[in-house]
Amino acid sequence: MSSPNLSASSALPRLLIVGGSGRLGRLLRHAWAGGANEAPQLLWQARAGRAVAESDLIFDPLSEPEAYLSAIAQADVVLNLAGVVRGDAAQLARNTDLALAAVAAAKGKPVLVASSAAVYGRAGAEPCAEESQMMPIAPYGAAKAAMERALLGASGVTVLRIGNVAGADALLGAAPTLEPRQIDIFPAGHGPLRSYIGPQALAGALGHLVRLVATGQPVPPCLNLALVGPVGMEALAEAAGLEWTPRAAPDGAIERVELALERAQALGLVPDHPTTADAIINDLRGLEELGA
Repeated sequence: MSSPNLSASSALPRLLIVGGSGRLGRLLRHAWAGGANEAPQLLWQARAGRAVAESDLIFDPLSEPEAYLSAIAQADVVLNLAGVVRGDAAQLARNTDLALAAVAAAKGKPVLVASSAAVYGRAGAEPCAEESQMMPIAPYGAAKAAMERALLGASGVTVLRIGNVAGADALLGAAPTLEPRQIDIFPAGHGPLRSYIGPQALAGALGHLVRLVATGQPVPPCLNLALVGPVGMEALAEAAGLEWTPRAAPDGAIERVELALERAQALGLVPDHPTTADAIINDLRGLEELGA
């Protein structure tokens, strides 16, 4: 890929984030506040009625193609966070529609598309590598896998299989409740083990990745993105000071989903040392200092 022309006013690439009003988008806004975490020049998209800031670009990515083209004309790279998490098959299929719309509107500019570790389904003891077969179980994972298949062969596209993001996940991102949270405990004595990443670490990884693709550096078409080593959900609950109660993991519960991260490490996106529950929680709590 040839090097795109970056904005003349700054060496920082211009990044259009589509889906900037969702839970993950809001976390990234705070993580990038003040120019930290390798922040590029940021352009945020939101749909009507969901703007977070006055500077947000307001349009629907599927029904307003001209506005989409106008927004992308201001950017060097597109990050598509827009997607559907739950719903029926037709609603979940919008994940594919949104990703294809981003690629079509980009007209050859680099596009980063958020996928999910859910495409791997029931993982085994070994970390899931990008070349592993996608075997999703839940409808959301199946929808993301279908999205990825629709993008195969598209030029300039990098699919990001993101692990659990602290603050956007079901445990740490859930609304406070009066009752303690229930966490499945498996026969080995631990809760669900997942590859996690804090929002500030994710912002740093994305900022670095945007610089790479904006300057034409070679990047694989698919990347796992998380921190090294799975973290137990009960350990996260303890580190966060959450009240929780154990329950026996039911049949069919997924015990472990760990992502292989050699590709991300080779690009300098994430460190090679294992993370901890305390580090994940400290990352999330650090957003409070940035006004999250």
